[in-house]
Amino acid sequence: QVQLVESGGGLVQAGGSLRLACAVSGRTVTRYAMGWFRQAPGKEREFVAALSWHGLSTNYADSVKGRFTISRDNAKNLVYLQMNSLKPEDTAVYYCTSPKAQLVAGPFELWGQGTQVTVSS
Repeated sequence: QVQLVESGGGLVQAGGSLRLACAVSGRTVTRYAMGWFRQAPGKEREFVAALSWHGLSTNYADSVKGRFTISRDNAKNLVYLQMNSLKPEDTAVYYCTSPKAQLVAGPFELWGQGTQVTVSS
């Protein structure tokens, strides 16, 4: 059974940094695309970042480009989202996600439970 478990959320001041982690069990991250989405109160869930299954390409929402970095640790089967220069509008629940199928870019069908990120002004 595949599980995605996020951690690393918390409260941070504007301009600060956080690193989210997604622990993946039941599969190896080297064969699956991984992504991060977020959902702010009263808003729809939105795409944040994605990492291809081969690890060679990344994609970011315009709102986080240049500030956030998605990466993975193959040995630890972890996926990270490094978030720098955080803004109050980054406040949301952040979700780790992955396709059900291996060696594809999407769709993102498996989800973690989410971790709360709150950025104070």
